Amino acid sequence: MTDNNQGCKITLYWLEQSRSHRILWLLEELELKYELKTFKRGADKLAPAALKEVHPLGKSPVITIEAPGAAKPLVLAESGAIVEYLVDHFSSARPSLVPQRYTPGSEGKVGGETEEWMRYRYFMHYTEGSLMPYLVMTLVNDCKLLMSTDGYRTELTSTAIRNAPPFFVRPITTIVASQVENQFLTRNVEGNLAFLEDQLRTSPGGGDFICGKELTAADVLLSFPVIAVTMRVLKDKKNKDRFPLLVAYAKRLEEFDGYKRAVKKVEEIEGKFSASM
Repeated sequence: MTDNNQGCKITLYWLEQSRSHRILWLLEELELKYELKTFKRGADKLAPAALKEVHPLGKSPVITIEAPGAAKPLVLAESGAIVEYLVDHFSSARPSLVPQRYTPGSEGKVGGETEEWMRYRYFMHYTEGSLMPYLVMTLVNDCKLLMSTDGYRTELTSTAIRNAPPFFVRPITTIVASQVENQFLTRNVEGNLAFLEDQLRTSPGGGDFICGKELTAADVLLSFPVIAVTMRVLKDKKNKDRFPLLVAYAKRLEEFDGYKRAVKKVEEIEGKFSASM
């Protein structure tokens, strides 16, 4: 029997309602053996201090890899870096998670890359660099993302900004919150959803995934924000009608056996699982 772990002991430090679940899914897709250590957020919604014992920033996801003969465990943080390291070293069970890089006869040439691989490289950075910052801001501001009555504009209500200060300065913070919503968050959240819808529409080879016909590690990275945003923004009919491919894509990701196994594993330990932010 093939040892996909190559003798390594892998531990995932998983935090509820965080980006760590996609790492758990990737471990399942790669058919790796691992230890799962779960953590709960405090009343302040922040990660517990215990995570700082694993990595100085105290964030999740973090994985440790104890390789045979190594003097100390390898500690990896940041979702993109973790995903890239895992598929670089442990993808023998699922080589299709990384698209073929070059077209035949163009190996090593500038511009010789396949469209699937170029998308893969882009979305490995897009998810955390472009999409997640706006979604995190809506969470921090306690924004409710709702499609307006005309069906063409996303309305964000920053209740946290409006209601936090003393009543006598609320008119000022209300104005500030409205400006943040209308000129920044609304435009960028809506723009990213439309962009993803278009990318799915033009997927190479008419594929069902962001890079083409096969699930890739880029899809795994996208899974957390896409599934979370469909739960918060695209759950009613008028929103689903505007972004049908994105809604279908989220459901498709949730139907993978590896994703379901990851959910079941968390449920067995924690008693429940939530994909929301």
